[in-house]
Amino acid sequence: MKPTMLFAIVLLTAIILMTSFDIQLSPTQPLVVAPEAAPTTLYVCPAASKTWDMLAQAFGQFTRPLIIGFFFAVILLCFSWAWAMYQNLLKDKFVRDAFKTPWAATKLLFWAVVILSMLAFTPNYFRSVRVDGTNSNWVLCENNTPGARAVRSDTVHR
Repeated sequence: MKPTMLFAIVLLTAIILMTSFDIQLSPTQPLVVAPEAAPTTLYVCPAASKTWDMLAQAFGQFTRPLIIGFFFAVILLCFSWAWAMYQNLLKDKFVRDAFKTPWAATKLLFWAVVILSMLAFTPNYFRSVRVDGTNSNWVLCENNTPGARAVRSDTVHR
């Protein structure tokens, strides 16, 4: 692999991890809460990407048909691999061309699952919460995240 390609892959991986886990190069001052309220406090921030979250929620309506379609494709893929192996067993020699179609279908299914998973499960999907008394989109965050608010833990729901 060429050094520039390797650098691009490492850089993209670092960017994805930093945004997914909210890693900051210059953290802000943490939000200070009274010591008696600290055990019952959670920190929430406004959801930053409403577009992706709304897209993921709209896409979530089709989760069941997509899962059924995925398992249907996996079963067809298993039969395709089995048929290619059977053809090689009949000829009693290895013919590489018999495996081109199953391998292409495997790659297609893999990338389809990766892309659909990325659309359905945005980084905010796993940390989104509902706060009683508000109708905004919130995510759990740390006390040093810009825009963090301290709320009682009993007002936060999944």
